[in-house]
Amino acid sequence: MKFTLSWLKDHLETEATLDEIAETLTMIGLEVEAVDDKKTLKPFVIARVLTAQKHPDADRLKVLTVDTGSGDPVQVVCGAPNARAGLVGAFAAPGTYIPGLGTTLSVGRIRGVESHGMMCSERELELSDEHTGIIELAEDAPVGASFAEWAKLDDPVIEIGLTPNRPDCTGVHGIARELAAAGLGRLKEPPIPAIAGEGECPVSIRIEAPDLCRTFALRLVRGVKNGPSPRWMQQRLIAIGLRPINALVDITNYLTFDRGRPLHVFDAAKVKGDLVVRRAKEGETLLALDGREYTLEPEMCVIADDNGVESIAGIMGGEHSGCDETTTDVLIEAAVWEPTSIARTGRRLGIVTDARYRNERGIDPAFNEPGMALATRMVMELCGGEPSRIDIAGRRYDPAERKVVCFPVAEVKRLTGLDVPGTESLAILSRLGFEPRGEGAVVNVVVPSWRPDIDGKADLVEEVMRIHGVNAIAPEPMAARQAVGGRILTTLQQRTRQAKRALAVRGMMEAVTWSFIPAAQARLFGGGQRALTLANPIAADMSTMRPSLLPGLMTAAQRNADRGFADVALFEVSGTYEGDRPQDQRRVAAGVRRGTARLEGQGRQWTGNAAPVGVFDAKADALAVLEACGAPVDKLQIAADAPEWYHPGRSGTIKLGPKVVLATFGEFHPRTLEALDISGPLCGFEVFVDAIPEPKARATRTRPRLDLSPFQAVKRDFAFVVDRDVEAGLLTRAAAAADKKLIADVNVFDVFEGEALGADKKSIAIEVTIQPVERTLTDEDFEALAGRIVENVGRQTGGVLRS
Repeated sequence: MKFTLSWLKDHLETEATLDEIAETLTMIGLEVEAVDDKKTLKPFVIARVLTAQKHPDADRLKVLTVDTGSGDPVQVVCGAPNARAGLVGAFAAPGTYIPGLGTTLSVGRIRGVESHGMMCSERELELSDEHTGIIELAEDAPVGASFAEWAKLDDPVIEIGLTPNRPDCTGVHGIARELAAAGLGRLKEPPIPAIAGEGECPVSIRIEAPDLCRTFALRLVRGVKNGPSPRWMQQRLIAIGLRPINALVDITNYLTFDRGRPLHVFDAAKVKGDLVVRRAKEGETLLALDGREYTLEPEMCVIADDNGVESIAGIMGGEHSGCDETTTDVLIEAAVWEPTSIARTGRRLGIVTDARYRNERGIDPAFNEPGMALATRMVMELCGGEPSRIDIAGRRYDPAERKVVCFPVAEVKRLTGLDVPGTESLAILSRLGFEPRGEGAVVNVVVPSWRPDIDGKADLVEEVMRIHGVNAIAPEPMAARQAVGGRILTTLQQRTRQAKRALAVRGMMEAVTWSFIPAAQARLFGGGQRALTLANPIAADMSTMRPSLLPGLMTAAQRNADRGFADVALFEVSGTYEGDRPQDQRRVAAGVRRGTARLEGQGRQWTGNAAPVGVFDAKADALAVLEACGAPVDKLQIAADAPEWYHPGRSGTIKLGPKVVLATFGEFHPRTLEALDISGPLCGFEVFVDAIPEPKARATRTRPRLDLSPFQAVKRDFAFVVDRDVEAGLLTRAAAAADKKLIADVNVFDVFEGEALGADKKSIAIEVTIQPVERTLTDEDFEALAGRIVENVGRQTGGVLRS
């Protein structure tokens, strides 16, 4: 939102300086993004051409002598066709920066003749695109005076950044009201008398989509003369970046910024029949005022007549019914549109206009008819004409519609820490246009029609806080809730960081994938419920919240492979969604490896090529994450019942007990790879970080004592013959349980199947590490321990010691 200082002072009586205004705007929440104090125009002065002679060595150049009002005339070489003796224009001396050229002048020689400065065109001063000649001023313009000051071009421009919840400040009048409430002056609020008009408006209005248009006002002004707008209006529009077009269009643009009240004008001679506010029909098109043709959709609101669509409601008018220099009768429209519809239509069509910017934030419904009166008066003053009576369709504004908010005055102190007296709080609200009713600790406050963002007492507290001054809040240290060195991060936050670190250490690269995926992929990985389908997805293939991190990682790995990076290992620690409730969101650490991206190394080497990734790589990654997150790795169980998107027989599930699933891992099913259009060796895993049990609380944060045995560890090998369907993990757990104090580790080092063992039998060989603690073990101790191991394995697995 841009405006000039003089424009602001049309609405605010103040003696504040530019710096004070900018500082106050930022303090009350209207952050100033830029201030152009017009210093670049200060060096330019008014000068008169005394003589103009043909350049001796160039047909199109002239040598001028110029009176700059500072002493002797200076010599200037000029190529403008309108350069002549007696012309008064804007002069730039050597050393002056020319904004339109982006250069700083110096004394130069042009075709052998010295030039001490230049006479400037409007484009060189960034006043317009005009560059056919130098600026021509009135003959009585004071030579030697500041050009910017004389032409009133030294008006500073202020640009503020508005948050979407402040539609009341999309006009200069609303900004002036905020500054007046902050004590920076007095708000000028002259009455806006209604203009009765004569006769009925010959064009009537019909609203067929009342849910998209609350009210629509229309008035005809006959006998207008549409020419250029006044110089003061053009200067203000140019200053804020708008291009003056003609008086009728400039009036609507001016009021859009002056009052935050978008308007539109139709050339009445080009409107056929009555105007209808309706939804667009499938396939309808409109050639808009920006010269582009737009194809409309049925949910879009339009203004149409017997010719078809004449305007995209609240966003942009059509070229067919636009006003030009031939317009003699004009229809002025002022309407209140449904903000969500405007935003959706503008986003779908890719149109960004000043009207859309305001209509999608919400227009003050109480100012619709006063806005029409202002526009009518300006048209009559600048273009002449006789207005008709206003024709209004839809629901007119009723002051009884205003919201009433219950305001406990003590909430200001509780929520902000500011000790603001209740009378001052109510006075601040009154200056902002609110109407406090009653007295005491709790007051009912009527919200003004221009503040749709106010819903509850906290909003009123915010209004008091920002006007009283956020800088008045004294900084205070946060109260210590725990002892020094107490834990700040939650267990889940800590484990998220630990999981990322563990996977990065294993050579994997972190990826951040979309939280929404195609519906087909969601169904493939156990999701796709209707509750998780987005109502307004950003793309057709991102329609469903992801049930798993694997689809995004797998497709990302394939995209890398398509670009020549076949050996890639990616991981992500983020959320997955099993339902639409907060408790259905899970924190998952997932990863995939492709090609030969193994921990030991990848690619081709003369010593031997790396093997492709497989199930055991995924298993190792999953166990590394679980160990880093503090899971009891020694108590985990591995089962073969992995989800269906994994390859059967090359995948598994890591559990803590029979019911708590901590992770899944494995190579992927060929059907899954085909559905995702993925090729190549690929394995992956998912660790459910939020399923890992909380660690047991310790009496102290001090690390436990490290106890190392002084005795030598001993290893013994055992080979057991078991049924083919017996899992090796069951056998190792049975062996370890024979003596938990002495047995430090059990590893499988050989699996053998053969006819000599019998049908459906296999041999599993294990290495048992025995760590004495209290004394050196004797042969009898080892024999007794070996007997317990054989007995325990036989009882739990049915295995017998292989002879």
